[in-house]
Amino acid sequence: MAAPIRVLTAVPICDGHDSAINTINLEFIRHGIEVVYLGYHRYAQDIVRAAIQEDVRAVGISSYNGGHVEFFAEVVKQLKKCGADDIKVFGGGGGTITHDDQRVMQKRGVDKIFFAGTSLTDMTQWVRDRYGKASKRGAGKSAEMKLARKLTEIEDGYANGKRPKKSAATKTKKSPGTRVIGFTGPGGAGKTTLIDELILRLLHREPKARIAILSHDPSVVGEGALLGDRATMINSQDDRVFMRSMATRGQAGGLSPATEDCLRLLAQSGFDYVIIETVGTGQEAMPFQSKLVDQTVLVMNPDYGARLQLQKIVMLDLADIVVVNKSDQDRARTAASEIERRLEQNNRGQRLLSTVAKRHRDPGVDKLCNLLTQDLAPAAKKGGKK
Repeated sequence: MAAPIRVLTAVPICDGHDSAINTINLEFIRHGIEVVYLGYHRYAQDIVRAAIQEDVRAVGISSYNGGHVEFFAEVVKQLKKCGADDIKVFGGGGGTITHDDQRVMQKRGVDKIFFAGTSLTDMTQWVRDRYGKASKRGAGKSAEMKLARKLTEIEDGYANGKRPKKSAATKTKKSPGTRVIGFTGPGGAGKTTLIDELILRLLHREPKARIAILSHDPSVVGEGALLGDRATMINSQDDRVFMRSMATRGQAGGLSPATEDCLRLLAQSGFDYVIIETVGTGQEAMPFQSKLVDQTVLVMNPDYGARLQLQKIVMLDLADIVVVNKSDQDRARTAASEIERRLEQNNRGQRLLSTVAKRHRDPGVDKLCNLLTQDLAPAAKKGGKK
C-alpha cells in the first residue's frame, strides 16, 4: 500500500457525543485515510501527546458541548509549544459552533470548521486535498517527537511494496535492560484492556520506568484503517508511556511490513519495557519472528468452540504464557482445564493464567505482571523448559 494520510480524531473533555465522529471516521477510512481514534472525554494534553506520538498530519475534533473556542485554541497552543505546529487542527460541532466562533477560531490557528449540512464527501475531499501532500517537516523538537518521526520514516519506507535497505541501526541489538513482550490472540479476547491494566501496574511498581507500546489494527483492503486501541487504553495516557498505532497495510499475519524495524528502533531507544500487540489473529503460526521479543503472551476467550479447535491453534505450541481472559464467564473453568491439558502435551513448562482484565485489581493480572517482570530463566531464553 501507498503511505496514507494519518489523522487523529477525538472528542473533548466533558463531551460524550461520539456518534458523529464515528460516522466521519468510517468515511475517512473508506477513502484511504488512517484514523487514530482517541475516543471521547479527552483533555487537550491527551490529544496533543497522542498527535505527536502518532505523528499525524492533522487533528480532527468533534465538539457538541460548548467551550469549543477555547478548547480548539488550547490544542493549537500546546502543539505549537511542543514544536509540533506543523500538525494542523480542524473540526466541527453540528449547530454548536457558529460562524462568528469560526472566525475567532481560525484567527487562533484552527485550519477549518465544518458546519451542519456539510456532506461527508466534502469533508473527506477537503482533508485529502489539504493534508494529502506530505510537506517538509523537521526532525522534531523533543526526543519523543524525533522518535515518532523516525517511526514514520520507517513505515513510509515500506510503502508501495518497497523493501528499504537495512541500515546499521536495524542490525543493532536492543538496549540493555529493555524487556520486549509480545501479545497476540483472537479479536475480542481483551488484549488491549489486559495490556492497559498491565501498564497501570508497571507504572505503580516502577516509578521511573518508561514503557513503549506498538499496537496494530487491520487495514481495510484497498482503503484506510481505524487505529482505535488508544480509545480504550485509559491508563496508558501517561507521560511515561509512548504509544504508536500501526496498520497492517496489506500484510497478513497480524503485523505490518515495517513492524520489525519499528520494534527494533523502540527496543534501542532506552525504554524499560516495549509491548507489541498484534491484530486479532486466528489459528496462524507465531507472528513474532523477531529475536527481539523476550516473552510471548497468547490471550484467549473462554468460548473458542469445540476442544478440537485447540489442536489447530499453533500459538498454543509457541507462547510462553497463555491467558484465559474474561474468566468470569460460565465456560471459563472448562476452558482453563482443556487448555491446561493441551499445554501439558507440549512439555515446555508454559504458564496458564486466568484473568478478568476489566475487573479492578484483578489478582490474575497481578500474577501476569509478576511473571512478566521477573528475571528470565536461562532455559526460558532458549525456548526450553522453565
